[in-house]
Amino acid sequence: MKKKKEHRINREWCKGCGICVEFCPKEVLVLDEEGKVKVEHPDECISCGLCEMRCPDIAIELV
Repeated sequence: MKKKKEHRINREWCKGCGICVEFCPKEVLVLDEEGKVKVEHPDECISCGLCEMRCPDIAIELV
């Protein structure tokens, strides 16, 4: 079984635009109470990379 990738989020770089949240096909990401992205449902992630690719601030990395 392939190991899932983990989200590495740079909260200082995240401006809370929500693009990653909108593009996530599995609704893994949400904006928290500070307006920053966080991983809400990591088990649903399919490691498609759309969040990393679409983030204009390069604040998300899949590792």
